[in-house]
Amino acid sequence: MKLTLDRIDAAEIAARKAEVPLAFAHPPRVRLARNLGLAAFAILFVYCLWRMGFSPARILGGLTELGWLIVLMLPPWHEGFLGDFLWGLAETLAMAFLGTLFASLFAIPLGFLGARNVIPNWLFHFGLRRFLDTLRGIDTLIWALIFVSVVGLGPFAGILAIIVSDTGTLGKLYAEAIENIDRRPVEGVRAAGANRMQLNRFGIVPQVFPVIVSQSLYFFESNTRSASILGIVGAGGIGLQLSDRIRVNEWDQVLFIIIMILIMVSLIDTGSRALRLRLIGTKSTRP
Repeated sequence: MKLTLDRIDAAEIAARKAEVPLAFAHPPRVRLARNLGLAAFAILFVYCLWRMGFSPARILGGLTELGWLIVLMLPPWHEGFLGDFLWGLAETLAMAFLGTLFASLFAIPLGFLGARNVIPNWLFHFGLRRFLDTLRGIDTLIWALIFVSVVGLGPFAGILAIIVSDTGTLGKLYAEAIENIDRRPVEGVRAAGANRMQLNRFGIVPQVFPVIVSQSLYFFESNTRSASILGIVGAGGIGLQLSDRIRVNEWDQVLFIIIMILIMVSLIDTGSRALRLRLIGTKSTRP
């Protein structure tokens, strides 16, 4: 019998509350836990603001200084250093490309070895995953500082930093993609008498290849921005030019370099989307 709102009496409401009590009100312990969680979040938020020295006066003062910097940046100009900026931009692009390329190549076999459905040995799997976590757990900037001390100043240190950091991240992503493949094509290839190498080549690779290409292209875009920062710690590229101009307060050149970086990243983003459409044949979901 379908009940309308005006026909429901107190007894019916009580019966419905007895059937589904959580639909009407949470138990006291649930409400207490939720209120304690909100209070803990509020205390943590206030503590973080106090620990970081947050204050409205400091924010207003920072906005004033930012306004003066923007005035000093306008109009942007290269002051005769356009050739140096273009060379630094080319170094940055080369660092991102080579770093991403070698990281992707190293991550592919690590991804296969780290997938449970390829190597079922839990001890080997656990050790390899922790190794990948170690590589990706250290930021690229820290790796750059390490390699600058090892191989000296220049873009080679930046390339090594990108390779090590991205190998850990891409290896984990590739391993998870391999673990989530459809088992039916693999079983079909196995039923045809394929060996282990052929099983990986014809049963797994065709399924994960779009993921590998998509992730590698995304990391190339991301590494282009990261490589722009690595120059600040001595890894060469446009970041070195940027840090030098900031150090001597040449803010019009700083804005000119920032605009060059934005143009480069935009072009790479457009090119990578076109390449994904050509290689994978799927529409990009990115705006």
